[in-house]
Amino acid sequence: MLMDPGVVGLGGLFVLSFTSATVLPGTSELVFMALALGGEYSASALVVVATVGNALGGITSWGLGRVLSPSDAGRPGLARARVVIERFGAPALLASWLPVAGDSLCVVAGWARIGCARALVYIAIGKALRYAALAALAGS
Repeated sequence: MLMDPGVVGLGGLFVLSFTSATVLPGTSELVFMALALGGEYSASALVVVATVGNALGGITSWGLGRVLSPSDAGRPGLARARVVIERFGAPALLASWLPVAGDSLCVVAGWARIGCARALVYIAIGKALRYAALAALAGS
């Protein structure tokens, strides 16, 4: 096992899920799987905690995008995300769970002035689907 699930717990999963969805480093998938395989917590509790933390981290990145200047959204790291958001709008945030690209989608969605509630719904759905798939993979 990668870690003792009792040491990290749901609070640790929440924090790592949050940071994983921001510009801060994080590895929520590894912690999620360790906790799921440890069997101390129900799959539904793990999915809810990880989804809430990750969605709040995503909406934090969205908030950072709200303060970007128009020239910032053209930076190489955001240019592809800008094309995707401009083409698909808020539904593109279903892919916010993707490593690196997902963070960029959230930032650009804020820059593009996609509404907070709408962005949060799509971000949360995408993140929940990812954690549900991980729970299924763990056999939880």
